[in-house]
Amino acid sequence: MKKIIMTGGGSAGHVTPNLALVPKLKELGYEIEYIGTKDGIERKIIEAEKIKYHIIASGKLRRYFDIKNFTDPFRIVKGILQAILIIRRVKPNIVFSKGGFVSVPVVIAAHFNKIPVIAHESDMTPGLANRLSAPYCTKVCVTFPESVKNIKNDKGVLTGTPIREEILKGNKSLGRKICGFEDSKPVLLIIGGSLGSKFINDTVRKVINELLMKYNVIHICGKGNLDEKLNNKKGYKQFEYISEELPHIMNAADIVISRAGANVIYELLALKKPNLLIPLSKKSSRGDQILNAASFEKRGYSMVINEDDLNETILSDKLDQLYRNKDQYISSMTASPIKNGVDGIIKVLEQYSLLNS
Repeated sequence: MKKIIMTGGGSAGHVTPNLALVPKLKELGYEIEYIGTKDGIERKIIEAEKIKYHIIASGKLRRYFDIKNFTDPFRIVKGILQAILIIRRVKPNIVFSKGGFVSVPVVIAAHFNKIPVIAHESDMTPGLANRLSAPYCTKVCVTFPESVKNIKNDKGVLTGTPIREEILKGNKSLGRKICGFEDSKPVLLIIGGSLGSKFINDTVRKVINELLMKYNVIHICGKGNLDEKLNNKKGYKQFEYISEELPHIMNAADIVISRAGANVIYELLALKKPNLLIPLSKKSSRGDQILNAASFEKRGYSMVINEDDLNETILSDKLDQLYRNKDQYISSMTASPIKNGVDGIIKVLEQYSLLNS
């Protein structure tokens, strides 16, 4: 039986794309194991899927000064040694890395063990973990056409991003029923990323009465970000986080407000949901979401508001404009040549796995 070790962690965005590959890998006869950290979000997600999980140490990679910058390199070295032993014991045909700080020791360990490594970069430009890992990778799959040139030594392969099959199988009527919507007003879905966005939440809530005159509103606002005062608002349903019901909730949406993380915007593209993107500003990120949003705006898939420009008036006006022109956005997304990345990534994994059989 062919074996694959997967890795990636630190956020749900570094884990859930791995899950999109799992059904196809199992269908092809792969035995799947995972390497992550003891307390990372990846552990809970992966163990829930009954995939064998190995724990290693890993230091967080930072672009800013922190006292832990002096100790975390030793944790990374420890993680590399632990991953080397795990890989020698498991003897995988191939390793797949989705990035995040836990992936660096695993990728380096695979290289030392002469195991091919395929990495995937979701955003327009590589994150720090993937930049450090790239020299040890066999190929780096990328999501955006513009990204291929950012990968050195001809290692870049355009595949798109892997999308979970269940996201595409949601039921619109069930989504409305889950939220208790009884009228026929269009549904506005607000997603602030896996941790929510206080800035977006606050701006939306300032105009919630105006929005509810036009839309039923589903608000995924992040852990600890519920507003109890709004619980009894008719046509307004808020969630901290959604898992199993997410496909139905997303399918129920007529238009969407979202951050511009690569995973969510490619899900919106696959579902053909007209969307207004509010990317994280450079004040609180490396600017990857700004580049992601610009690419989607250029191709006619999204409308964009920069976070620094966002206020209640602009938000309301842009939403009205988005809804009026929703058919135009749907048409552009329908014509998109960018497809679900599962098959493209699997093709690369199969190619280099067979070479190592």
